[in-house]
This record gives sequence, structure tokens and C-alpha cells, in this order.
Amino acid sequence: MGTDPSSASQATSQPVTQIRLLTLNCWGLLYISDLRTPRLAEIGRQLALLDPPPDIVCLQECWTRADYLAICEATADILPYGKFYNSGAFGGGLALLSRWPVETSSMFRYPLNGRPTAFWRGDWYVGKGVACASVRFGPGKNDVVEVFNTHTHAPYESPPNDSYLCHRTAQSWEIAKLLRAASLTGRLVVALGDFNMTPRSLAHRIVTARSPLRDTWRVLHPESSLGTADDPVEKARGLPVPTADFNLKINGSTSDGLYNTWRWSKSAQKKLKTDPCPVDPNSPDPRGKRLDYVFASTGPFQPDAADPQAQPRGWVVHSASVEMTQRHPELNVSLSDHFAALATLRLHEVSPSSPVPHLDAQLLPTEGDDPESASLSLSDYDEILAMTKEYMAREVSQRYWRGIHFYASVLVWIGCLVAVWFSPRNFVAFILMLVASLGLATGVVDGLLALLFFWSEIRALREFEWEIRTARSLASSDQAAQTTSAKAG
Repeated sequence: MGTDPSSASQATSQPVTQIRLLTLNCWGLLYISDLRTPRLAEIGRQLALLDPPPDIVCLQECWTRADYLAICEATADILPYGKFYNSGAFGGGLALLSRWPVETSSMFRYPLNGRPTAFWRGDWYVGKGVACASVRFGPGKNDVVEVFNTHTHAPYESPPNDSYLCHRTAQSWEIAKLLRAASLTGRLVVALGDFNMTPRSLAHRIVTARSPLRDTWRVLHPESSLGTADDPVEKARGLPVPTADFNLKINGSTSDGLYNTWRWSKSAQKKLKTDPCPVDPNSPDPRGKRLDYVFASTGPFQPDAADPQAQPRGWVVHSASVEMTQRHPELNVSLSDHFAALATLRLHEVSPSSPVPHLDAQLLPTEGDDPESASLSLSDYDEILAMTKEYMAREVSQRYWRGIHFYASVLVWIGCLVAVWFSPRNFVAFILMLVASLGLATGVVDGLLALLFFWSEIRALREFEWEIRTARSLASSDQAAQTTSAKAG
């Protein structure tokens, strides 16, 4: 989808005072996701039917360009601009659709992102990262939305044995740095995607504490759930198990909820071929959780210097909702294994004569005013450092033993070649050569992993560890200064 200059001019001719942002994990894995083609085609049709329509849509797990183009064709009237992002060996699965022109875009790959040895999981091979785009919605210098779209590493393992937790934590740290840098431009900054984290978890706190962005859902629903009903943090709140309807409307659950047919048992899914099997809204929904987010930067923003009459302005969170919950009209299945998260921001000029209206009290607060934007504690940094140390020890051990395997395979290969000279029979020589070839092949693979991947990952871990230690040192100094100031006062 290109950017036509005349169309761009028309798209930005009217003042924009509201922006609707939508994110959806499409579950569009090639050859793996069930009913992929008809589901993603229907996703495009349903996006086009949303009223009012979204202005910016971020997609995850849209792996094939054919699926992306099908969605683009269905939404061309409302979202004429877009970008399909390329990353890794199989593509990053990220895509952007927009009502307005995309001025610039880039793809930032996470330094820590899975392991090539876990080829059945694929995170390393798709090159997960952050898709960045500057979307212009007006003629002013700062009439640009800096959009960040991401899909972090999936939590394949359960705590406390989640060896990928370090990856997701590092990824949250990396995107927080990008968001913090982008916010210095004075433009609206938004981050959307499947973050594979629960609200107020360590990864969530990193994003909100290390960048001036807020979780739009929790701005409106500060008492919403912190995870599934059996999550220890959520259980500690002593609340009853939420219903399916409550999870959608109050908790903002986009994943694993009762309404999503892809979370049903195989026998229940088979019934959908002949029976829509409606869900009782009041049914208990213990597994529903929120993994998909719309973060937005704080205000007020300073106006363009070229316009001395302009007032500072800020964005308020007008509404937030879970969308795309309907089923495929013919297949009776959910459109994806996730639902969409949508947030609407409204522009508000800040001036002495125009205070923030009561109904727009969801003005995104400045850092320090919001308890959820509080700085990370020293114990948080210690937790990250301990996690990094443990994971680094694992990778150092892996590198060592895979290197040993390489040298051992070379010795076995040489030994088999020598043994062939003394082989009494041809079939014995064949077996020896087969063992030598297979052993050397696997040894060379492990040798390359030890030399290239594990060394690279260890160095990335060292960089991450240095950043955490530096941030902790600064936080400790600030805390000491505040303590001294309080005592002096």
C-alpha cells in the first residue's frame, strides 16, 4: 500500500481531535493455524464494518503477505495506508493499517529473542521485534503519531520454570527505551500489541515506569484484574471468579476467555460445525486474561513553536473496549485465538480558561502523578539482575557443552575414518561412515551454535545486565538523595 501525495493531503486536511487505536493478534501461522485463510479474510471484513472505524490498526501473527493484502483489500476504504514488516527467516508477523499516510517506518529486532535450538517454537526464526511507524494526521510539525507495534516472546513454560522470562523482561526494557526516546519529540506516542504479560507484572511495570506511556485500559479501569482467577496476585485480592461478560467489559480480557472458541476442548469445537453453541454471559470465566495492550504517552504536549497562539494540548482516554469477539458467520469459530483491544483518545487543549472537563478526567497523567508510573524499586532491579544471572549461567553452560560436543564429534569422525581401514566387511565400513557423517553433522551444528548464537546471546545479556546495574545505581542515588532531603527538611 503506497502513499499517494494527493491522498495524503486529503487525509490530513481536516483537524483531528480523536484517534481510535486497535490491536489484534490474528493467529495466522502458515500451515499451523486452523482455518487461517477464511478467518483472516473475515477479520478484514469485520474491521471494515466497525462503527466508528479505527484510525490505526496494529496486527500481530499476520505471517503471510497474501493474508495482509486480503485484509488491506477489505479495509481499503477506511484504512488506505499500511506497512507489512519483514524480519527474520519467516517474517515477524507484524503489520500496520492506517487512515493516514505512513511517513517513515523501521523494524527493530530484539537483541534477546528465543533460541534457535527451540525450532519447534519459532520465536528466534521469525525475528520478533518492534515495528515502528510515523503516521501523519495533520499539517503541524507534531501532528504525527509515533506508532510501535510488537509481539514479545511467548510464555511457553509456567513459572517458576519459565526460562523465557528473561527474554520477555529484556524485550520490555528495550521497547521502553524506544518509547522514552520517541516521547522526546513532543509527539503522541502509542505502543500496541500482544505483550504476553499480565497487568502490573514486572514486564508491565517496566514499560510504564521506564517510559511516559500509560496502559489506557487501566486508566479507565484501575481495579481490573491482574491475571487469571487462579493467578497468585489476583487470588490475593480476594475477589470472586469473574464471569465471561465481566472479563470482557471490566477486565479487558483478550486471551483464553470463555467466549473464544479456540480455547474450548476439541470435542466442543467439533460441535460448532452444526451448532453455534452460545456462551452464557454469566458463566464463570477463570482463565480469561489480558495480554493485548494499547499504551499511550502522557500530556500535555507543547504546541508548535511556529504558532505562538496555540495552546498546550493533551490526549485523554475517552474509551477502551474489547472488540472482534464475533464468530465467523459460516464456520461458527472465533476470528482468532485473541480478541482485539481498542482505545479511543481525544485531543484536549489545556489552558486556564479551558480546564479539563469532568467527563474527560482520564487525561493521561504526567510521570509521578500516576501511582502506576512509579519508578521501579530497588528490589525490582535486583529481581531482574538475579534473573539475568541465572539465565546467563544456563547459556554459558550450554555453550560449553555444545563446544565439547563439537570437539568430541571431530574425534569420533577421525576414529571412524581410521576404523574403516581395518573394517573386515563392507557393511561395517558403511555403518562406520554413517556414524561419522551424522556425528560430525550434529557436532558442527552444535559448534556453530556455541560459536555464533550462544556467544552473541551472552554478549547481549552482558549489555542488558550493565544497563540494569546502571539504572539501579541511579535509582539508589536518587533514593539516598530523597532520604537526605527529607531528614534535612
